[in-house]
Amino acid sequence: MRCIALMNQKGGVGKTTTTVNLGAALAELGQRVCLVDLDPQAHLTINYGLDPTSDAVNLYNVLIEERSFLEAMYTFDANIVLVPSSIDLAAAEIELVSVLGRETILKERLKSAQHDFDFILIDCPPSLGLLTINALAVATEVIIPMQPHFLALQGVGKLLETVALVSRRMNPLLKVSGIVLTMFDSQTKLSNEVVNDLKGFIENAKGKPLPWANAKIFESKIRRNIKLAESPSFGQTILKYEPQSHGAADYRALAREVFAHNPSAIKPVASPIAASPVPAATPPAPAAVTHVAPKAASEKKVSVTTKPIEERKLVAAKVRIPPKPAPTPAPPVTPAEIEALT
Repeated sequence: MRCIALMNQKGGVGKTTTTVNLGAALAELGQRVCLVDLDPQAHLTINYGLDPTSDAVNLYNVLIEERSFLEAMYTFDANIVLVPSSIDLAAAEIELVSVLGRETILKERLKSAQHDFDFILIDCPPSLGLLTINALAVATEVIIPMQPHFLALQGVGKLLETVALVSRRMNPLLKVSGIVLTMFDSQTKLSNEVVNDLKGFIENAKGKPLPWANAKIFESKIRRNIKLAESPSFGQTILKYEPQSHGAADYRALAREVFAHNPSAIKPVASPIAASPVPAATPPAPAAVTHVAPKAASEKKVSVTTKPIEERKLVAAKVRIPPKPAPTPAPPVTPAEIEALT
């Protein structure tokens, strides 16, 4: 079973659209798919025609009230099951503040259902808060939907820092599967520049002990398609609403690519440091995430970087140095001392 978190802290990049239609396309391939709506906006829930304000059992009841995960599942197709969200989920982060092990509650609740599915797709909220950390704690893969824009590119570095932190401290199985480019227009120069910089960034991670060392930019890019925007209002996936559209074709191609690409099953490439003759007692030098190679000066510079987790936690301390004390004046000479000298 593969558990994939679709996340990006930037909103409006196509996370929910990708979750809905990637899940439908995988189900069309004969895979059993469970969709989990972890976003308090409940757009995934609305896309399937459910009312997020109803009293039906939803993910909030599962996380806060300890209801069964199986109790919150709603079957929509032979191969698709949905766990809906609710606006109440927005308060979950506050209610879980004092709960021990709050970062892994979703993982504990999900244990009862993991053996029933081939894929679990988690639609994460547009933030890096507690709900997203819960998704990363249970997921084995991360797929990042993003628009090929400069600001979206800058947010990838911070997102990868979070993935690296969770991978190191809570979930060593977590890997970045790849990046899906949404609302893509191949005719624009900026789109191609962003793709080239992402390729260079991912290439620099090859062979390093990083969660995105085996990531890829999926060849199946999601083109702009008005049918993708229309389908949620009819409570349908693009495969049912307009099966012959560009959007349906793109998500079918993406599903085949995701199905074939499993970063957890790929053996990491041997690092050049590990391959060199280093004495056994000498630990390997720590791998640092490097900057993407800069382009020529005539081109626009678009780059994505990450900083080590420890570095961002350091705070430059301003130490106040007290002023030097004024010299103490010598005591006046007494008449007895003057008489003794004479």
